[in-house]
Amino acid sequence: MVNQAAPRRSTRLTVADVMTRDVVTATPETPFKQLEQLMAEHRISAVPVVDAEGVTVGVVSEADLLLKTEAEGGQRGGWSPGSRQRDSRAHAQTAGGLMSSPALTVEPTTPLAAAARLMRKGSVRRLPVVEGGRLVGIVSRADVLKSYLRSDAEILADVVEGVIKGSMWLDPQAIDVEVDDGVVRMRGDVDRRSEVEILGRLTLAVEGVIGVESSVTFRFDDRHVKPPTEQRLGRS
Repeated sequence: MVNQAAPRRSTRLTVADVMTRDVVTATPETPFKQLEQLMAEHRISAVPVVDAEGVTVGVVSEADLLLKTEAEGGQRGGWSPGSRQRDSRAHAQTAGGLMSSPALTVEPTTPLAAAARLMRKGSVRRLPVVEGGRLVGIVSRADVLKSYLRSDAEILADVVEGVIKGSMWLDPQAIDVEVDDGVVRMRGDVDRRSEVEILGRLTLAVEGVIGVESSVTFRFDDRHVKPPTEQRLGRS
């Protein structure tokens, strides 16, 4: 259990913090067999396809390779919208014909939470990272989950220095903070009830926080306070 923090500003992890920069790539002309070898040798599930300028034009995944393998084995499904396109890809011989295009991509500055949502919505395990259109890295589901592997000391530093002092301008001596396996526990006293609620929300948003248990009290309930109305001109 950690209860002392070293000075550190609160930061949200981005794709650039966890992405792999040395990326295995293919070109549109890369043959099917070479794609299989690349994935097997490097133990990866997808390969970005880039053109001569380094621009990402698509991605070939294990699912794309399986589509071709099924076609070569004589496995054909019934007709459906898009079946003609699948048949065309299934009989392609190079990455240019096999790849899914356009590729789902993210930028280095994309927050990890946004990258995770895109992976989930697109049902993909990896996302090419592009800057100015050019491939600069790749981020995987495992990379995104690294945010939850932060140490309790790192999380505590972000809560105390970044949230309590940096964002809320509160006296850190008035709030006792402990972090145990990603769970933040807070005790103390502040002026207003709204500060307690904001403190909890900001703490929960810190990278790596699993949950927040707060027993922080307040001296004034400001939930129903109405702002003073302006007096009309001519009235005292």
